[in-house]
Amino acid sequence: MVSLTAANSPATPAVTTRIVGIGASAGGLAPLEEFLGNIPPHSGMAYVVVQHLDPTHKALLSELLQRVTAMPVREAQQNMRIEPDCVYVIPPNTELSIVNATLHLASPAEPRGMRLPINVLFSSLAGTQGERAIAVVLSGMGSDGTLGLQAVKAVGGLTAVQQPDTAQFDAMPRSAIAAECADIIAPPAELPARILAYVAQVPDPGVPAGDDLEPTLEPEPLQRILDLLQKRTRHDFSLYKPSTLHRRVERRMAIHDITTLAQYADFLQDNTHEIDLLFKELLIGVTNFFRDPAVWEHLANVTLPELLARRTTERMLRGWVVGCSTGEEAYSLAMVFNEVIHQRREYRDVTLQIFATDLSPEAIDTARRGRYPASIEEAVSAERLARFFRAREGGGYEINTEIRDMVLFAQQDVILDPPFTKLDLIACRNLLIYYDATLQRRLIPLFHYSLREGGVLLLGSAETVGRFNNLFTPIQSSLRLYQRRDDAPSGGAEFMMKSFPPLSKVARENSVSTTDHTPSDNLQAAADQVLLQVYAPAAVVINSDGDILYISGRTGKYLEPAAGKANWNIHAMVREGLRVPISAALKKSTIESEPQHLHGLKVQLPGGGVQRVDVTVQALREPAALRGATMIVFRDIAPDPAGGGKRKGKTTVEASHEAELQQYRDEIQTLREEARASKEELQSANEELQSTNEELQSTNEELTTSKEEMQSMNEELQTINAELHSKLDDLALAQSDMSNLLNSTDIAILFLDQGLNVRRYTDRATKIVNIRESDVGRPLSDLTTNLQYPELHEDALETLRTLSFSEKQIQANDGRWFSVRIMPYRRLDNVIDGVVITFVDITETKRLEQELRRDLEE
Repeated sequence: MVSLTAANSPATPAVTTRIVGIGASAGGLAPLEEFLGNIPPHSGMAYVVVQHLDPTHKALLSELLQRVTAMPVREAQQNMRIEPDCVYVIPPNTELSIVNATLHLASPAEPRGMRLPINVLFSSLAGTQGERAIAVVLSGMGSDGTLGLQAVKAVGGLTAVQQPDTAQFDAMPRSAIAAECADIIAPPAELPARILAYVAQVPDPGVPAGDDLEPTLEPEPLQRILDLLQKRTRHDFSLYKPSTLHRRVERRMAIHDITTLAQYADFLQDNTHEIDLLFKELLIGVTNFFRDPAVWEHLANVTLPELLARRTTERMLRGWVVGCSTGEEAYSLAMVFNEVIHQRREYRDVTLQIFATDLSPEAIDTARRGRYPASIEEAVSAERLARFFRAREGGGYEINTEIRDMVLFAQQDVILDPPFTKLDLIACRNLLIYYDATLQRRLIPLFHYSLREGGVLLLGSAETVGRFNNLFTPIQSSLRLYQRRDDAPSGGAEFMMKSFPPLSKVARENSVSTTDHTPSDNLQAAADQVLLQVYAPAAVVINSDGDILYISGRTGKYLEPAAGKANWNIHAMVREGLRVPISAALKKSTIESEPQHLHGLKVQLPGGGVQRVDVTVQALREPAALRGATMIVFRDIAPDPAGGGKRKGKTTVEASHEAELQQYRDEIQTLREEARASKEELQSANEELQSTNEELQSTNEELTTSKEEMQSMNEELQTINAELHSKLDDLALAQSDMSNLLNSTDIAILFLDQGLNVRRYTDRATKIVNIRESDVGRPLSDLTTNLQYPELHEDALETLRTLSFSEKQIQANDGRWFSVRIMPYRRLDNVIDGVVITFVDITETKRLEQELRRDLEE
C-alpha cells in the first residue's frame, strides 16, 4: 500500500562517522571551494568529493581544495578508512563507492562518456548509511547525481542541491530539482550551515538513544498535522507507529529550520505544497528485485508448485502484492511463477493474475512503466535479465511484455479501501512494522478473509501473524510464510463491515458524493440494485480501443470470453452475428453524434437456438469521466407468440434487416479489397523505408555515442581549465613575489638565455645597462653599458661554455666601481638555460681600499 511499507527495516549502519557525498562536474571547482570553505574544521563528519575528471590527466583537485579548508584533503585510496573531519577526493579514471567504513575504488564499468560516478557514490552512500546519508549536487552538465539523490531520499537521507542561478552550469542541479529529490536548495556557501542545522536538530539514527521509549510528539499539534494530511490526501496516518511519524515529521521540520511542532502545523496550514511533500515523506519506499533470496527459492521450489497442484480445476491463480512500491516485488513474483510453469509442463496452461497496490501514485506510475536503472544487475541474474528484460537506449532495463501483462497495478489504501478476494497468495512484506497494534489486528484477519482455501500469506522478515495462530499455520517460520487455516471462520460480510468503518469526520467533509442524496435505508438500496441488475437492459462501456471498462446486467448471451489468454476487448468477446454490425456502428458513432441503432440482429444462444437483439451504440461525451468512451446496450426482442415471424409483416422486416446487413457486408468487403491493394503498394515503400531507417538508426547510435563522449570530454576539460586557471593565478602571484624580491635587494641583475638574449632584468640594472622593456629578447651584444668592460659579451660566452663563475671589478664611466659576477642559470631540473649577471656597487669599498693604500704608503 504505502511506499515506505515496502522498505526493509533498516539495519544499524556499519559506518559510525556521518558521511557527506558531494558531486560536481563542469564549473564545480568554485562551488566546491565555497562549500568546503564554510565548513567548521571540527564538524564531526567526513566529506567525499566526486568530480568528472579527465582519465588521462593528473588531477590537481586535492591541492586546490586544501587551500580553502583546515581539514586534511586526501586523494582516495583503495580500502582507505573514513575518518571524521577529513575530505576525500576521487582519483582520475575510477569509480568511488563506500563499503562499510572504507573507500572502495573500481575501474569504470562504462566507456568514457557513459560514466556516472556521482550516482555510484550516492547509491553506495544510501546503502551504507541509510537515514544518515547526506548527498550534495553542485554545478555540472548532464544529469549525473539525480538517480543517486533519489536513492538517498528513498532511505530517508538528506539531499541538497546548489541553487541553479548560482551555478556556472546548471544542468545537474536542475535535473535533481525536476526529479523532486532536493530537500535543500541554496547557494553553495549557505549549504553547510543548512546541513549542520539539520544534523543538530534531527537525532542521529546511528547513535543509540538514552532509553528504549518511543519518542512522543505533542498531541494537539500532531493531530492538526494528521487532520491536514487527511483533508488534503484522504489518507489517515493516525494508526502509524509514533516512531515512524516522529522521524518523518522531525526531518521536514529540520529542513525548514522549524523547532516546534506547533510552528510546523501553522506552516502546513498555509502551505499545501509542504503537505504534499510530507505525504511523500511518509510514503518513502525502498525495495528491490528478489529481496531475501531464500524466500524466492522456497516459493519456486515448494510453495508455488503446491498451489498449482491444489488448483486442479481452475487454470488461473490470483495474487496480491500489498505495498508494491515501484513494482520490483510484484515483477519478481511474476518472473518466479513464469520459471515454475516452464519447468513443469503439466501447468503450462495455468496463469497467474497479480494485483499490485500502493498508496503512492508516483510509485504506481513508476511500476506501470516497468523501467529500472542498470543497478538492478546486482540483484537480477544475467539469465533473468536476458529472459525477462530488454535493454533500453541510454542505459537501464525495461520489463518485457510477457511479465508486464501478468501484473495489474492500482492505487489503494489498505486501511480504507476494500481488499481483493479469492486470492491464492498475498505478499505483504514489511508493511505491518509501520502500523500500531490496533491496525495490525485489523489487517491479519482481513488477509485471512481475502485468501481462498489453502492460500499463502508472505510477510516481511520483521513481521509475524502475532496472536492470530488460529487463522494461519506456519509453512516456514524463518521465511515468514504462512498457510490459511480453513477451519477458522472468515466472518463474511459482517467482518467486512467492521473492517471498513465509515470515514472519519475530516474524510467525510472532503469526500465527493456521486449523488445528490443517499438512500433512506438499506432496503431501498438493495431493491434499486436488484432492479438495475434484473430489469435494466444489459450494457457495456468500452474505451476507444474497444476494451471493456464496465458491464451492467447479464451480457452472457451477447459476449463470451475468447479462448486462450484473457482478453477483455469487445471485438474478441462479442458473439457471432453481432461482431460485424457492432464494428461498423462503432466506427460511425465516432463520427456522428447521434446513437447508432441496430435492429433485429440474430445471435446464437449458448444452449442452442437463436435470439433476436436490438443494439444501440452511443458515443459518450458527458459526464467528463466517461468522455471518449462508448456504451453498447443490448435489448432482446420477444418472440412472436403467433408463429415466430411467419406473418407477412415480420417477413418484410426481416428481409429489410437482411438487406441492410448485406449492404454492410458488401461495404466491408470493398474496404478489405481497397486495404489489400494499399497494403501491396505500401509494402515496397515500407521495405525501402525499413532499410533507410536501419541506416539512420545506426548513424543515430554513432552520433549519440559521439555526443556522450564529447559531453564527457567537455566536462573534463572544464574541470582541467578551472584547475589550470587556479594554477595560473598562483603562478602570477609567485611571479609578483619574485619581482618584488629581486627589486627589494637593490642589486642590478640581468638574466640571459642560452643565446645571451635578454630574458629579464631588475629595475636597478637600468642604471648600468642601457635597457628598457622593449629590449627583452635582444642580444647582449646589442646593448651598451656605462662600464669600461668591452669583454662582457666574451666573458658571458665563456661562462656558458665552461659553466665556471666569472667575477671582475669594473669601473664605470662616472667613476663608480662595480663587482660584475657572471654565473650559469640553472633550472630546477638541473639544466643550464643561460647566464645571470649581477652588478654590485663597490665604489665605497674601492674608496676605502685606496685610502688604506695611501695610509700604508705614507
